[in-house]
Amino acid sequence: MDKRFNLMQVWLESLDELKHTTYSQPQKASSDASFRRYFRIDLANQLDKYSAQSLIIMDAPPENENSTAFISVSKQLKSIGLNVPVVIAKELRLGFLLLTDLGKQTYLSVLDEKNAEKLYSQALTSLVTMQVRGSLFVNELPIFDGSILQNEMAMFNDWLGEKHLNLGMNKLEKIGWQDLQKTLIKSALKQPQVLVHRDYHSRNLMYIEQNNPGILDFQDALKGGLTYDAVSMLKDCYISWDEQQVEQWTRQYFLMLCSQNITNKNQWQGFQESFELMGVQRHLKAAGIFARLYHRDGKENYLNDIPTTLNYLTKTANKYSKLSFLSKWIEQKILPRL
Repeated sequence: MDKRFNLMQVWLESLDELKHTTYSQPQKASSDASFRRYFRIDLANQLDKYSAQSLIIMDAPPENENSTAFISVSKQLKSIGLNVPVVIAKELRLGFLLLTDLGKQTYLSVLDEKNAEKLYSQALTSLVTMQVRGSLFVNELPIFDGSILQNEMAMFNDWLGEKHLNLGMNKLEKIGWQDLQKTLIKSALKQPQVLVHRDYHSRNLMYIEQNNPGILDFQDALKGGLTYDAVSMLKDCYISWDEQQVEQWTRQYFLMLCSQNITNKNQWQGFQESFELMGVQRHLKAAGIFARLYHRDGKENYLNDIPTTLNYLTKTANKYSKLSFLSKWIEQKILPRL
């Protein structure tokens, strides 16, 4: 057992919230693409206040993770009716949180062609709720500005291109890459600015019988472009659907936004382009992160998600002349080396 695990056990034993029940040895529940880890304990007696038979401990080393942001955003999302973990106890100095448990079934683990329509409709409804009711506190969040958008995209070249593939750029390619980033940043900043979860996809949405979905991993929320979360979910790096189905769900989401007066029906074509350009920004970031997770953190499995991500990029880039540099770069340089 590692040092932090032992610290976590000592902390659990000190909690008043657990004084009147016994609980199991913490078992690994999951880890994610950060330094956070999650453990589950089963309770001998239900915590009536939370109707809980099990709880989750988040292990978030304070030198690497901001647990204060998680606590703040959790309260905000809960206040507008979304299903998120409730913080029962905290030790910010050590980086431990005790949370309610949203279960073991991610969207990714249960999605199939029979239930996808229902599950995506529920997830889109929660997303629109987050964007509409989140306006109450969105100005308290940091801004998803051009520098952050650019830093995210830089990971594609830095980690996938240069580090993973040992692939440099000539002078013309550097100009093309800079122009591409400017195009994507301009599109993102022109969109209505709303609460952005930043990781709204099938591994962070939990399938739950009541008030579905449960929503995880929201601590990096920012105020940013309208379509970021929708494209994260509908053009998911971990599960893909045919283009016609994605367009149908995108249209459904668009009409939901129209009903809330966030956009209007005569803007569909422009909305669709903004959605797809935001997807390019998102997938450039994701492909770079997958390579970084392998080289920096030793998480090899994420390399398996790079081909799906590149497929999204090339399909979209081939639709728009303003993205021609990207399609050529991936097809002629990235894919052969990969």
